Amino acid sequence: MHAKNQGDYPRDSSPKISFIQRHLRLLILWPLSALLLMALLWGVVYSKLENDKRILQENAAKQAVSISKAYAQYLTRSIEQLDQLAQQIKYGWEQSKGYLGFEEMIGKGLLNVPQFSSVAIYDVDGHPLTTSIPVTQMFTVADREYFKFHAQNTSTELRISTPTIGRLSKERIVQVTRRLENADGTFAGVLVLGLAPEFFTLFSEDPILGHDGVLAFIGNDGIERVAQMRGRKDDALSLVSFPLRAEYTTPNVIGNARQYSDIDTHFIATQKLKGYPFYVMVGLSKEDILLPYENNLAMYRKIAIVGSMLLLLFAGTAMWMSIRLAWRKQQADAIRETYRIATEGGNEGFYILLPSRDRNEYITDFQVVDCNEKGASFYNMSKDKFTGVRVSDFYSGAYFDNVMQAYRIAMETGFFEDDYEVPPDSPVDAEWLKRKFVRSEDGLAVTLRDISEPKRHEREMARLATEDGLTALPNRHWFMAYLPKALEHAKANQTMLAILFIDLDDFKNINDTLGHSAGDQLLCTVAQRLRSVLRPTDKVIRIGGDEFTVILEAIHSEEEAAHIAFRINQVLREPFDFARGNGSQKNKIGGSIGISIFPRDGQDVETLIKNADIAMYAAKTGSKGQFRFYDHTLYENIKLRINTEQELQQAIREDQFIIYYQPRVHTQTGKLLGIEALIRWQHPTRGLVMPNDFISLAEETGLINQIGELVVDKVCAQLAHWLKQGVDAVPVSVNVSPHQFNEGKVKKSLAASLAKYAVPASLLEIELTESAMMRNIGDIFDELTAINQMGIRVHVDDFGSGYSSLSLLQRLDMDILKIDQAFTSQLGRGKDGEIFFTAIVSMAKALGMRVVAEGVETVEQLRILQTLSCDEVQGYYVAWPLPADNIADMIRKQNLFP
Repeated sequence: MHAKNQGDYPRDSSPKISFIQRHLRLLILWPLSALLLMALLWGVVYSKLENDKRILQENAAKQAVSISKAYAQYLTRSIEQLDQLAQQIKYGWEQSKGYLGFEEMIGKGLLNVPQFSSVAIYDVDGHPLTTSIPVTQMFTVADREYFKFHAQNTSTELRISTPTIGRLSKERIVQVTRRLENADGTFAGVLVLGLAPEFFTLFSEDPILGHDGVLAFIGNDGIERVAQMRGRKDDALSLVSFPLRAEYTTPNVIGNARQYSDIDTHFIATQKLKGYPFYVMVGLSKEDILLPYENNLAMYRKIAIVGSMLLLLFAGTAMWMSIRLAWRKQQADAIRETYRIATEGGNEGFYILLPSRDRNEYITDFQVVDCNEKGASFYNMSKDKFTGVRVSDFYSGAYFDNVMQAYRIAMETGFFEDDYEVPPDSPVDAEWLKRKFVRSEDGLAVTLRDISEPKRHEREMARLATEDGLTALPNRHWFMAYLPKALEHAKANQTMLAILFIDLDDFKNINDTLGHSAGDQLLCTVAQRLRSVLRPTDKVIRIGGDEFTVILEAIHSEEEAAHIAFRINQVLREPFDFARGNGSQKNKIGGSIGISIFPRDGQDVETLIKNADIAMYAAKTGSKGQFRFYDHTLYENIKLRINTEQELQQAIREDQFIIYYQPRVHTQTGKLLGIEALIRWQHPTRGLVMPNDFISLAEETGLINQIGELVVDKVCAQLAHWLKQGVDAVPVSVNVSPHQFNEGKVKKSLAASLAKYAVPASLLEIELTESAMMRNIGDIFDELTAINQMGIRVHVDDFGSGYSSLSLLQRLDMDILKIDQAFTSQLGRGKDGEIFFTAIVSMAKALGMRVVAEGVETVEQLRILQTLSCDEVQGYYVAWPLPADNIADMIRKQNLFP
């Protein structure tokens, strides 16, 4: 039977429509009731708020009028006092005919007004005639507006100006002025009373104005005299001026009266001063006045919102409780039908199972009461035949118990889900299933999805993540995941476990000479050979590059690990065949193996790996192709080596090296012919360290290149110093490591130092061992040719201690042959030593090279060398290596023989 598409099933919505029609009254009644109650609640709240707001506004208007009246009365009394005082002073001045002095009045106590900043009378030209403050510098007030007014008008009324800086008091004042006249009524000057602006303020510390309240003292001319505003953060009592807005007017102020720019935010009241051409204005902040309203507004809104939510919750709960029983059955039917239709054409199998119970209500079986075609196909049946079957029809024994256990858990908890690996004897046609069980009423809704393909993909991805792509061996990731489990197993069984770290010797040469494809071929062959000598239970892993690791489990002695390591070394020593053109080429490599044993060498993964690595490193630094077990002395040696390397790096940074010089003299006369530069390390704690203790480490770590450049630089600097002192310097030879030639920078380094210190090339020589020349002939030939062309002579050092060929010596065109001290020490002990020495001298002469005997320590050796026609000698008999300070005097001597 084929599965139907979703669209093939009829959609009968009449039960839903019928249910809605039957219960429409319940669906509408409760929400509608809640909405009506909410509307009533919000109406009451806003009505209360608006009434409170209206009352606050009315009270604010009354308060503003009351404050303005009080302020007007205060200013009226203050101005009356000023007017009377000004008339008295004017009268006294005019009666005294200009002889009235304020100093005298103050002395007699006749002029003692604390509010006055200054009192002054100015003549017809504006110059001060008498003042309450001593005049330190003459000035005029003829340019002041009040002076011009009084000079041009006969009015003797009191005038009050806007605040300004007084020229007499140097303070901010309000100037109260009156015209002075002569007996004939002509202009005689001006009386000026300077008052602090605070004289005209009221309620400066009273909170009656609120946070942003305003008081203003305004003239009949519409110009503000004094204003104050509370609530300023910078200065709550500051006297401020506000911009005019002439387009606004109020009935109580004349037409050109000013209005404040924030009038829309204040309740304004004005009053005219009785008998004087001034007004006062009071502004109470609407924000302050309406603050209780705003607080109540937020509170009442919260009350209304909470009440509305409670009403809605009540309506929803009541509606839900009213239709719950009827809706529940219809919803369950609709969900089952919808789910069946939705899953019929999908990739998931769907079943409805009902349990069978015994007398004790224990579930003993399940029966399929509904399913889709996909669900039936898992059992290779049609939907019609599969409906009605029982679980026990397909499963029995332990398999049946396992399936029933999952079903029972779902019935108890309401849900169960897992990824299930299908056993081989299962009737289900799949490898892996995604099972999901959901309890529905007294049954189970079951969905199955075939996840076999994703699981296969997952296994493949896991394999790729833990497998080396080149050799198909397990990789480092697998190794780090497996080793902890292996250690736990070894602990539980009280057995030993060995880790073998294998590093291929000279693998880099294969890559460099034959190419990376040959290197890959070699690694694959190594993997095959390792497998061939290991036990089936042993694990071989490629860590990376040319490093492999072997895990030996369940071993009982160190000899077992040693035996396997020996077999690995043997199989790695066998030649490897590489395709070369039409034929093949055999190459030999080896392997250095480090071994750590559990539990002897460590109890955890990190320690065992570290110790195996240390043992491998020790095996590699010795003779290659060997294996070593870990012991503590290896760690100490490596630690010492690492510390020395770090100290050597620090020595290079801090220039802890000094140069000693050993003379090289003519064999017959003892005349100084040259000097060999010998490096010493002035260690801060170990003292003077000889080169044998650090040069080999410097060569292995690559630090020799920096040390070599440093020596050349020091030698050239010393030569330049001797030349500057007038010393007749002789050539100085410097030992050059073959590693420096590998970098191809020897010529460049020599040329740079010679140029830096302006030293002739003839004063610098280099020494190179014969073994180094033979190993690196391809690398150093061009460099030596270029050095010869610069005029720098080249020595063959320690000749006889290694191996070389005559053709190579002739080809390289060397200048000096230095015979190793091992041969010099044999002189005087028999004829064989003299015969061998004579042969070397003859060969060197034939090649046009001078011969230097190293290590001459006795007069007997010197006498023999003189008879053998050796050109030069060097050794302790002539002189020990000495610091540079001792060499200048030695150069000045003619004969250095004792």
